[in-house]
Amino acid sequence: MRTKPAGTTLLDRTFRVSLVLKGLDGVLELIGGVLLLVVTPQQIGDLVRFLTQHELAQDPHDFLANSLVHLSSNLSGSATLFGAIYLLLHGLVKIVLVWAVLKDKLWAYPWMIAFLLVFILYQGYRIAVAFSWGLVLLTAFDIFIVWITAREYRLHRARNQQPSATSRPAD
Repeated sequence: MRTKPAGTTLLDRTFRVSLVLKGLDGVLELIGGVLLLVVTPQQIGDLVRFLTQHELAQDPHDFLANSLVHLSSNLSGSATLFGAIYLLLHGLVKIVLVWAVLKDKLWAYPWMIAFLLVFILYQGYRIAVAFSWGLVLLTAFDIFIVWITAREYRLHRARNQQPSATSRPAD
């Protein structure tokens, strides 16, 4: 078991917690991707209608419940397949990168940053096309993760370059 370095700061702990949250998000994406592979669009629609019927009975104009029913009624087989593949790949890449960064694999830091930047760009496009506060918050969190990952990467590189010019640091 590794012990924390004596100089662990609040920002260092925040970095670790943020990475764990990203990893858990990746696990949830994997679960969602598998579910999309085994559940039909009709079953998804039925489940959404079942879960929202009470809310819609109380408030027929509930924005969230109506949006969910509308979205689920427009699902097609190809849309769910695309969603499943997207979630599986995105979740798997996220889990691998988070694991590697948590294990201090120096190569993973730039990959994590690049991976998140691509999705930040995509999320920015989605925000411009169909504004969503949830997506804005997710994008802000991803921007924070990129910043804090870049900071940690610089710190690790600086630590690895300190010992001597003749010794090669382990990755």
